[in-house]
Amino acid sequence: MRGLTLAVLLSAALVAPGVASAGAQVEEQISTSVRAGLALAVSDQAAPEGSFLSVGAKDAWLNAQSPRLAEWVPNQAEREKLLLTVHYEAVRAGLDPEMVLGLLYVESRFRKYAVSSAGARGYMQVMPFWNKVVDRPGDNLFHLRTNLRYGCSILRHYLDAENGDVFMALGRYNGSRGQREYPDLVLKAWKRYQLPARPSPVTQYASAE
Repeated sequence: MRGLTLAVLLSAALVAPGVASAGAQVEEQISTSVRAGLALAVSDQAAPEGSFLSVGAKDAWLNAQSPRLAEWVPNQAEREKLLLTVHYEAVRAGLDPEMVLGLLYVESRFRKYAVSSAGARGYMQVMPFWNKVVDRPGDNLFHLRTNLRYGCSILRHYLDAENGDVFMALGRYNGSRGQREYPDLVLKAWKRYQLPARPSPVTQYASAE
C-alpha cells in the first residue's frame, strides 16, 4: 500500500441511510503529550481568515465550490461561510480542503446537526468522547468552527499516527482501520470537489489490495 505524503494531503436528524459515519471511532489510549497537542489544536479559535494566497484565489475557490454544495446547503451566505471555514481549518491542520469537503459529504451531507446512531455529531461526525480527551467538556460540537476544528485536528492526529498514510488514517477516522470501503468513499467524494487545475487524487492514493 502506498500512503499519501503529508505534504500532498498537506443530521438534529439521523444521518441518512447509506451515509458512512465516524461514529464507529474507538476511544484509544493516547499519550499525555498527544493529548496536550490535541487540546492546543482545538483551543485556538481564531477567525477563519487568511488561508488563501490572494483575494482572487479565494473568489475562484468559492465560485467553483459553492454551486457544488447548493443541493445540500441552499442558502448562499451559509454555504460560503461553511466553505471558508472548511478551507481555513483544513489548511491550518495541513489537510487538502477539497479532501475535507469529500469527507463532509460522506459523513453528513453537509448537515450541521447530523447525529449518528452512535452519537457522532455535526458536519464531521465528531464523537463526544473527544471533549473529554482534550479536557474541553463545554465545547459545542454542533458549532461550525468547533466541529471543523475538532474533525480536522483528529484527522491530522490519525495521519501523524499512521505516518502520513491517508488510507489507514481515514479508516481510523471511521473506526474501520485497514478496510477499504470508507476510504474509497471519501476518495470518490474528494474527486467530486477536486478542481481541474489540481492533480487527481487517483494518482495520490492506493487502496488496500
